[in-house]
Amino acid sequence: MGWRSRGKAKMKPEVPKERVNKQIRAREVRLISENGDQLGVVSLVEALNIADRAGLDLVEISPSAEPPVCKIIDFGQYHYQKERKMRESRKKQHIIQTKEIKFGPNTEEHDYNFKKNNAMKFLKQHNKVKLTVRFRGRQLAHKDLGFKLLEKLLAELKEFVDIDQQPQSEGRTIFTIVSPKKDIDKLLEKFEIEEDEE
Repeated sequence: MGWRSRGKAKMKPEVPKERVNKQIRAREVRLISENGDQLGVVSLVEALNIADRAGLDLVEISPSAEPPVCKIIDFGQYHYQKERKMRESRKKQHIIQTKEIKFGPNTEEHDYNFKKNNAMKFLKQHNKVKLTVRFRGRQLAHKDLGFKLLEKLLAELKEFVDIDQQPQSEGRTIFTIVSPKKDIDKLLEKFEIEEDEE
C-alpha cells in the first residue's frame, strides 16, 4: 500500500497577511500615522488607542525591525491595494518559450519568406526562436546548403535578434537559437514606418 498524506494540504494565502491590531505581539512599536508622519516609539496600548480614535487599524508593516514598525491605516483597503499590485505584476510577467521553425535545405523563396515572417511573429511576442534545417536521405551530403540558409536568415534578422547559439550540426539537422533584442518593439515600429515610407 502506497504512502498517503493525512489531512488536506494547506493552501498558501496569495498575499502575506500582516498582523493587525490585537494580533501584534510587541510591547513597543515605531508608529507611523495615517498621513505618513513618524510618531516615534510608543507602547502597543497607546498605538492601539491612537488607531482606534482615528477609526482605523494598526498594521505591523515591518515585523523584523527593532521595535517593529506599525502604521495606522484602513487594513481592508491596504490589503486590497496590495493584492491588486500582485495581480498586475503577475500579468506583466511573460513566460519565455522557445518556438521552432523548420526549413528544408532547398526551401523555395515563397516558403522561406512565410517562415521568416512566422519567426518575426514569435520574436514580436518576446519568445526565443529555434531555426532548424532538416535533411532527408541524400540531402545530408549537402550540409553546406543548410549553413548558408541559416546564415542568410541570421543576416536578415540581425537587427532584431541576439544569437544565443551559433548554427551547429546535430544528427540530421542544423540549428541556431535566437532571442529578441530587448528593445524589439521599438525596432519593429521603426522598421514598419520605414517600410510604409518606401
